[in-house]
Amino acid sequence: MGSTTDRDRTDATSIFDLDLPVLPADIRETDRHEASALYRSLAKEHWIAQNVFGYTVLRYDDVAAILRDKRWHNAVGKLPEMMGIDDPFFTDRPPSILAAEGDVHTRLRRLVAKAFSPREADKLRPFMREVVNELVDAVADAGRADIAVDICEPYPIPIICELLGAPRSDWQLFSRWAEDVLRIFNGTAAAELDVIKQAQIELNEYVIDMISQRRDDPRDDLITQLIAAEEEGDRLSTEELVMMVNAVIVGGTDTTRNQLGCAISVFLEHPDQWAMLAEQPELAKNAVEECMRYFGAIRGTGRFASEDIVYRDVLFPAGTFVFPSLASANHDDGVAVGDVETFDITREPVAGRMQMGFGSGIHYCLGASLARAELQEALPILAQRMPDLTAAGDIRWKPSTTAIFGPDHLPVTFRT
Repeated sequence: MGSTTDRDRTDATSIFDLDLPVLPADIRETDRHEASALYRSLAKEHWIAQNVFGYTVLRYDDVAAILRDKRWHNAVGKLPEMMGIDDPFFTDRPPSILAAEGDVHTRLRRLVAKAFSPREADKLRPFMREVVNELVDAVADAGRADIAVDICEPYPIPIICELLGAPRSDWQLFSRWAEDVLRIFNGTAAAELDVIKQAQIELNEYVIDMISQRRDDPRDDLITQLIAAEEEGDRLSTEELVMMVNAVIVGGTDTTRNQLGCAISVFLEHPDQWAMLAEQPELAKNAVEECMRYFGAIRGTGRFASEDIVYRDVLFPAGTFVFPSLASANHDDGVAVGDVETFDITREPVAGRMQMGFGSGIHYCLGASLARAELQEALPILAQRMPDLTAAGDIRWKPSTTAIFGPDHLPVTFRT
């Protein structure tokens, strides 16, 4: 999309002058089903609503359009500023691929795309199955488990370590680093800067050492692939390599573990579909897309206007924050054949209207193929090895200040 002209600005109505529905300040505290109903009700009135930080985009087509418009920049790079963090350690670092824009983002994406292809993710599927089965083995005889703690929490780390080429002896180390580094995305980050910084420093030192080893001794792992990545004489610097490994850990840990937990919570409400998945594991691909559409761990994302932008005859002045609601978009009419409020793992995705859990546009999730593979391998194995899965108490959800939503505790029983 092109730049906004003076004529566009003259003909458009400022977003500040519109009479918009207003989302409650405590919307994140609201029960998921109630929140979904509220979003759907508001979406019938308008495509956008006001929130305490800016504006929430409610409808699928508008969410997709804004995510695909390069003038809307990813707000993740603004997080320190939004949280009042002024420590140069967090504010002066080079942009991550998660936040980079323009030519910088295009270059990084071009150099690393092959390493994150579906083909590369598929190579790890046997190991994914091994990890899931090992986790189930530990609770199988008891016939009960805390799915969030026993399965979801530990599942992604061994796979990330295998991807990077880190040894099993360092799995717990990576788990701690991932947990602490990811605190930067929580609403409590400003109070936890020392913990976040220490974990980031330790992780960076570890990765720099790994890079040095792989330069001398190349192996079949992601770091070696990234070191070798080259196009027209261009290569990633050591600093960029460290950034990419950080992006893998940030993007590939909490997202997967929380999405798996959200998916299982939905299956607990639909035991017939759990049994169906056990009997028909070939439904795994559709099941993952339906789980992410119906209850995604990432409920929204943030963008800010890099310049004055006119969209739908509305002027968004430079610096305006909008928050495309992925959850609302995924429940928009037309995203699914039939009733969008019905959970159905046999449902085929609608062509051209895929679920929005991985975003869209230039910041479409780089690790989508890996995440899909992890979920597609885990869910059928869990369904087969944990038949008659039943909640054994209330699910305790993560606090509203947590960036990526999911269960903290999910107690279940199952038939042994």
